[in-house]
Amino acid sequence: MTDTGATYTCVLTKLKMTDCLGDGAGDMTPMDLYEKLTSQGDTVRTLKTEKAAKADIDAAVQLLLKLKVDYKQVTGQDYKTGCPPSECAVSQDNGPAADGEDMVDPWNVSTTNAKGVDYDKLIVRFGSSKIDQELVDRIERVSGQKAHRFLRRGIFFSHRDMHQVLDTYEKNKSFYLYTGRGPSSDALHMGHLIPFIFTKWLQDTFDIPLVIQLTDDEKYLWKDLSLEDCHRYTMENAKDIIACGFDINKTFIFSDLDYMGASPDFYRNVVKVQKHVTFNQVKGIFGFGDSDCIGKIAFPAIQAAPSFSSSFPQIFKGRKDVQCLIPCAIDQDPYFRMTRDVAPRIGYPKPALLHSTFFPALQGAQTKMSASDANSSIFLTDTPKQIKNKVNKHAFSGGKDTVEEHRKYGGNPDVDVSFMYLTFFLEDDEQLEKIRQDYASGALLTGELKKRLIETLQPMITSHQERRKQVTEETVKQFMTPRPLNYSF
Repeated sequence: MTDTGATYTCVLTKLKMTDCLGDGAGDMTPMDLYEKLTSQGDTVRTLKTEKAAKADIDAAVQLLLKLKVDYKQVTGQDYKTGCPPSECAVSQDNGPAADGEDMVDPWNVSTTNAKGVDYDKLIVRFGSSKIDQELVDRIERVSGQKAHRFLRRGIFFSHRDMHQVLDTYEKNKSFYLYTGRGPSSDALHMGHLIPFIFTKWLQDTFDIPLVIQLTDDEKYLWKDLSLEDCHRYTMENAKDIIACGFDINKTFIFSDLDYMGASPDFYRNVVKVQKHVTFNQVKGIFGFGDSDCIGKIAFPAIQAAPSFSSSFPQIFKGRKDVQCLIPCAIDQDPYFRMTRDVAPRIGYPKPALLHSTFFPALQGAQTKMSASDANSSIFLTDTPKQIKNKVNKHAFSGGKDTVEEHRKYGGNPDVDVSFMYLTFFLEDDEQLEKIRQDYASGALLTGELKKRLIETLQPMITSHQERRKQVTEETVKQFMTPRPLNYSF
């Protein structure tokens, strides 16, 4: 996609509102202000209709004007009757700013920094919350399990409402997981595994249902692919996802092209979302232009719908109040900021999110990997020999130009792709820290570091390939058949 996305400047928390509003307005949510404005407007009309004293009418009008100023200051939007506030004010962002700001949207990720995207800045820009040690400790406490390495190492680094999910779980109320994949090729690369590896851990740890959306419709709208190819990629990608080890009794995988036409409840939720998002909003959020097909403009509502439990009546028995938790890469967040804005207006709970960092391309962390570039990543179809050759030939090094310089000055693990990959896949924290220290001191050479990565990836991918061979067409059909899951709600 050539159009860039948009970012939100989130300004609507109660904490920030206290900084800019007086007379008790700081204790109000944007919806409180909206409702107060609506009520005050009704008061002014009533006073005028009843021909009240001019002083009373003037006082009511002045209060109305002040509330409109407060509303604009908080939301960045003008008050409009019948149009409740968005959760975040939208500001257009068509790529890196003049100061080198990273560009992150659902279709493009770029940075000029060899260390990769500045995720602390991204948290501020997107208005999410950092996953700090306190939250990691709480997840361990509530689940009774050691935190996944992705949490321990900050690979999943940001969240929305995770504390609320844990509150719900502690009250013996369940939640469900939702993640997905846009199938644009036969084979997945290692980066595609990240959300699925973590989602499986969440499913196993909390013993909860999972829905996985395969957006073959999206890929048809955005890519130069036939509808048949997109659906075929869906079936092939589903095999790789199933090979990650998901519980068939608690997992429903679906193709948009198949499920939306077969599920009236799902489609009803799509339409509800579509009604509550304007064309201007969707252009601002996703950067759509006048030349984009109308399918793109309508699609975000389809990605939003699985966030609502009523989209899956066969699983949740018609319940509308089951909390949804979405593990995904941070570039998908615009879809769910939109979803969280709409959810309370159509009577559903807001989905919670856990955001991951990007898995770097072999050539360096400046870009996200591409399934269309065979040398940008390690693919799940690669042989041990291909893995070895790709790492040795293409993995960006943080080492020095000569052995002598490297021994003397050491390497930079923060930009070295082999070390970055080990951060994702090497389970032992102590081993990883020793590798980091040895490489930084010069005791470990680049070739030795690459060898360690190769030895980690080869058995991992070979094992995945063996599991995938066991996934039959019948297994895929079972996972993708709408059905009750083995869970009591």
